[in-house]
Amino acid sequence: MNITQIKCLAVFSIFAIIGFGPVSPGCLIGLYIVAMRPMWFGKLVGDLYEKPFQKGANTSPEIVTKSRIKTFFVLFCLLLIDIAPVPVTPTIAFLIILSKPFWFYQNVKNIYENKFNL
Repeated sequence: MNITQIKCLAVFSIFAIIGFGPVSPGCLIGLYIVAMRPMWFGKLVGDLYEKPFQKGANTSPEIVTKSRIKTFFVLFCLLLIDIAPVPVTPTIAFLIILSKPFWFYQNVKNIYENKFNL
């Protein structure tokens, strides 16, 4: 487990505690990330996976748009589900942080690649 994983787990632990209300802070931040694509999140994911994004074959604008739309839709659905008294988003985030699935890294790379020429 690297230091980035520990920090992310700590943040999402706080989100799990304060996420028992009607608004999920994790989903709201996720929606902001998908819409604005801040560079700090790309760096965070690179640190989490212990490999920075590398230049490769550029992802087509269609793939970037589809990835952003799908991710935005999933986060919006999680926002609606998180209205229930059980915080779902932090639980999913814990699983992603601990297991570091390739599909998550690839999705972030698809979303970010054309914005910063990664």
